Amino acid sequence: MQSNRILLTAGSGKTSTRIAEMLTAQGYHVRKAMRSPRSGHPAVPEVRFDWYQPETFAAASAGMDTIYLVAPVMDMQPEKVMVPFIQQALAGGTRRLVLLSSASIEADGPVFGTVQQFIMENAPEWTILRPSYFMQNFTEAAHGHAIRTGAGITTATGDGRLGFVDAEDIARVAVHALTDKQPHNTDHIITGPESLSYGEAAAIISRLSGLDVQHHHVSEEHLQDLLLTAGMQPDYARFFAGLDTRIRTEGIEDQVTDTVLRVTGQPPRSLEDFIRNNLHWYAPVPQ
Repeated sequence: MQSNRILLTAGSGKTSTRIAEMLTAQGYHVRKAMRSPRSGHPAVPEVRFDWYQPETFAAASAGMDTIYLVAPVMDMQPEKVMVPFIQQALAGGTRRLVLLSSASIEADGPVFGTVQQFIMENAPEWTILRPSYFMQNFTEAAHGHAIRTGAGITTATGDGRLGFVDAEDIARVAVHALTDKQPHNTDHIITGPESLSYGEAAAIISRLSGLDVQHHHVSEEHLQDLLLTAGMQPDYARFFAGLDTRIRTEGIEDQVTDTVLRVTGQPPRSLEDFIRNNLHWYAPVPQ
């Protein structure tokens, strides 16, 4: 199986970087597709790729048996660029596709839904990864920045719960989906070991970091305004804020699955363990 050639889109992203490390350690031939490949000789070969530049598709997918698909950021209709690439890759001999989607989105849902459906109907071998919200949001992303500046965590989720999951666990499931001899041909809802509200997550971070981290619940409209101010496109800001409301009112993320343990043989990491091992993110910023 080490002869299998695997392309990772979003090559510098949270999951693709981790997947690349795991796959190369196992001897697989890996190629990262990214907008700005590095010069020189990176440990993993990189190729220029842009969802909005179809002329980059052929070189990226050439000779690839398996492709890991990460949708373009903040695009409400990614199928317009993803489906043509998928069609080209399948016509060129790619057999297995693994798509990073979301636990909140079904095959008939918005954003990733159309792409999911197309893959399920057209790829000989496929897996849809549907993780809950990344634990890395509390360290590397917007919530992490807000925590470090004392602003706390702001959402419209109220007491709604989520199965926060470590990107490392998502990557471990992805590696199996990409390399197992028997194709999974299913969707995997991927969560951590417990479902927590943002308030409970804030309490864990406070206790372990020594910071006073508060969760601030705001209305969907207020959150949408904050996202717009941060530079998010209006349609995506509306969609994203709406997910928070559904988390609060419908419990769409309030679930815990055995996917990580069942697929990888190892239990998923808890948020407490994740924060304890990432306390360096909360160190004071040197003046």
